[in-house]
Amino acid sequence: MRDGFAFVDELVPGVRWDSKYATWDNFTGKPVDGYLVNRIVGTRELCAALSEARDKAAALGFGILLWDGYRPQRAVDAFLRWAQEPLDAQDEERKRIHYPSITRPEMFEKGYVATRSGHSRGSTVDLTLFSLATGALLDMGGGHDLMDEVSHHGAAGVSEAAARNRSHLCSVMESCGFSRYDNEWWHYSLVEEPYPDTYFDFPVG
Repeated sequence: MRDGFAFVDELVPGVRWDSKYATWDNFTGKPVDGYLVNRIVGTRELCAALSEARDKAAALGFGILLWDGYRPQRAVDAFLRWAQEPLDAQDEERKRIHYPSITRPEMFEKGYVATRSGHSRGSTVDLTLFSLATGALLDMGGGHDLMDEVSHHGAAGVSEAAARNRSHLCSVMESCGFSRYDNEWWHYSLVEEPYPDTYFDFPVG
């Protein structure tokens, strides 16, 4: 582990996680370069802010589940290579789930995937809320990495319940020093990030 970084679960007890890019359950359909274990890594400053967010969410009856944190640059490079590969029959299900209305190159053109990702600076997270009473994920009107306008903040066609849940997440995160990314309801970055100009490439493992 690089100095200044940690496994989030070690510093933020009570968070749940499912590191999507360490699994087969992501838009590429396979584990991504640089993700060696199913855990979330972030800067220590990120972990401190997430501890505050965990407590504020708990006061509303919610817990936090993380899908991604620090992302090695090699993973971003793998996304770029993948985007140039032809679509095959096995990709159709992933396309239906993650990018039903756009092409792979359009993921970058429309801002859903970046060639230089804020995740690689270590203080950005993809996350959602779950009910502390039942353990069930809240309805957010779409899943992680659904690259579609319905994932935008303020999107039309989202149910009142999902819009309210997105608002809960946004309120918690912004009150704890994070800024939202308008195209993705799950994506938040620490405003005062410690490495604003550094894109790391050490593996998660």
